[in-house]
Amino acid sequence: MLNIFLLRHGQTAWNADNNRYCGRSDISLTEKGIRQAEAVREQLKDIPFEAVYASPLERAFTTACIAGGREAIKDPRLVEADFGGWERKTKEEFIAENPQLWHNWMNNPAIHRAGGTGETGMEIVTRVDDFFRELLQRHPAGNVLVAAHNGVNRLYLAYKLGMPLKHYRMLVQDNASITVFTLSTNGDFTLQHLNSKF
Repeated sequence: MLNIFLLRHGQTAWNADNNRYCGRSDISLTEKGIRQAEAVREQLKDIPFEAVYASPLERAFTTACIAGGREAIKDPRLVEADFGGWERKTKEEFIAENPQLWHNWMNNPAIHRAGGTGETGMEIVTRVDDFFRELLQRHPAGNVLVAAHNGVNRLYLAYKLGMPLKHYRMLVQDNASITVFTLSTNGDFTLQHLNSKF
């Protein structure tokens, strides 16, 4: 049984700015974000990790290295969603520009492209699921820390829980929060903790 400790990165300046969509923009953690990652390291200090993996974007990679207490292994499949035209904008800004795009995404993100030109929900889920399938082959048992992003984490969790992807926003992922789930060698997924502080 593989225990996955799925971590959302710590705070960035854009998270603090009315949750401006970072997407693929490579921005760093704030001082608060660094403190959050340090707090996670303290929370998880008694858990022996087989490995630490992260999105290659700085905010997730730095969080993983601090929280895991070692150099993380970068994997591009964990990168945040490509939000297309929504990148660098707040939800209020891009809805005002084109409300139909948001309506389409909220109604069925599985087939609609985020921001009109970004990824579909199923494209995101497919690459993240591919990462975790490979991870299970590499580490069939033990504990692994994985640091990624709000969008990809929630879409993947919704998919594995059998929820329609349009409900992914019902799952909360605060900055530097920990979600724990298990993967068995036959592919069973069990959610243990959601958006937790240990």
